[in-house]
Parts: sequence; structure tokens; C-alpha cells
Amino acid sequence: MKRVATGETAAFATLIRRHQAALVNFFRRLGASNEAEDVAQETFLRVWRYRTRYRPTAKFTTFLYTLARHAWADHLRRAHKQERVVERVGAETAPHDAAAQDTARQRLDAQVALAALPEKLRLVVVMSLYQGLKYEDIGAALAIPVGTVKSRMFLAMIRLKEVFDVEK
Repeated sequence: MKRVATGETAAFATLIRRHQAALVNFFRRLGASNEAEDVAQETFLRVWRYRTRYRPTAKFTTFLYTLARHAWADHLRRAHKQERVVERVGAETAPHDAAAQDTARQRLDAQVALAALPEKLRLVVVMSLYQGLKYEDIGAALAIPVGTVKSRMFLAMIRLKEVFDVEK
């Protein structure tokens, strides 16, 4: 940790290799299945951020797990906040009739189909349909010719149509 405190990245990489599996296991046991690696990464970012404040008064693992515990608490707060937002949005947009339910389902289907598009095509669709940008503006923002914007939009619409035709 003394070498990490001086900014030595090779020492930091060694430290990560030594403790990453145990840290991921720690978070999985706390209940984070899919997010365990993300929270572990956040913990190592904190180690790097606080590297100059580290004092070897206890074992390094004590320091590491203190930061891990704080990262876990922050993770839980964020997750709880997201749940509240989702619940609130769900309550505000809860469909009250069959037509509204169909509209909500179609929006979800559209999001799933959009997410399945390659990034280049998805960018053009989102910028055009969701952000309301003109093809010229999209071309300028992506540094591509307007003809490329048009062809990407055309390809995206074909792929989206295929997705919706298959689902029927």
C-alpha cells in the first residue's frame, strides 16, 4: 500500500489481483449477485482515491473492508432510491384501462427493440425520433455525412420492422 500511495499503478494492479475475488465474494454474500463486481470496482476506486490517507495502523484488509462497507451502503442507498423512483413512476403512469395498458406494453416493446439495434443505428434513431434532431444536425453531431445518417435510419427502420413482424 505504501507503493500505491505514491501512485505506482503496478502495485495497485497487484493489490486488485490479490483482493478482488474475496471482495466480490464478500458482496455476493451480502446479496449482490449481478452488482458484486461493480461494487468491488467502486471499492478499489475508493482505495485509489484514499491512497494518500492510508495509515498502516491496522491490516490493509481492515482498511479495504471499511471502504467496501461504505461502498455497499452507498450501493444500497442508490438501489433503494431507484426502487422508489420506479414505484413512483409506475404509480403515476399506471394504466387504468386496456388501451392504456396496450400503449405501455408497446412502449416497452419499442425500448427492447431499440436496445437490440447496433449502437450506430440506435444513436441515429434516438437522436431523430426521441430528441427531434434533423438529419443535418445528427450528421454534424456524429461527424458523418447526411447520407450516412439517412442510410442508418433506413437500416434501423428495417431491423425494427423485422423485430415487430416476428413478434406478431
